[in-house]
Amino acid sequence: MEIRAIVINAKDNVATVVEDTSAGAQIYYSIGDEKYALQVKEPIPLGHKVAIADIKAMSHVIKYGESIGRATRDIQAGQHVHVHNMESLRGRGDWAEDKGGRQDVN
Repeated sequence: MEIRAIVINAKDNVATVVEDTSAGAQIYYSIGDEKYALQVKEPIPLGHKVAIADIKAMSHVIKYGESIGRATRDIQAGQHVHVHNMESLRGRGDWAEDKGGRQDVN
């Protein structure tokens, strides 16, 4: 059975799984015309994110070609990406632009 995941933008370092995915499952996704396969390292629920590249702690998690937050610890390709290992930077007063907290994604 082929388990699919969706990558929105070529800059993304995460994909969204389109069904519940168990540890060890192989997922398939496309970026442009290129097709990729990745083995999932842990269970990932429907609609949640999986890292498609290693993401270092404090680095941006990229979805839609934009930062949706940052990793709170190292995340390996194939791991579940969610609130247990990332945090949002939006709406945080301690990261407000006027306090120097805005960081470029690039």
